[in-house]
Amino acid sequence: MTVTVNGVPHDYADGATVADVVLDITGHAPDDDQLGVAVALDAAVVPRSRWAATPVPVGAEIEIITAMQGG
Repeated sequence: MTVTVNGVPHDYADGATVADVVLDITGHAPDDDQLGVAVALDAAVVPRSRWAATPVPVGAEIEIITAMQGG
């Protein structure tokens, strides 16, 4: 299935979850204490505690935002 992540189309297997997408995009599993990462699925924020249980529907739009240090 194809979904849009940060404005770019990506293909994932049917049944993929938000956690699967985060792992693919960031290279880190959600349980790696990834502080500073936020996810919105179709404009609704998904709490980290729900990433593994939240399926990604076909055609979804996902935004993954990471905090950066600096000034």
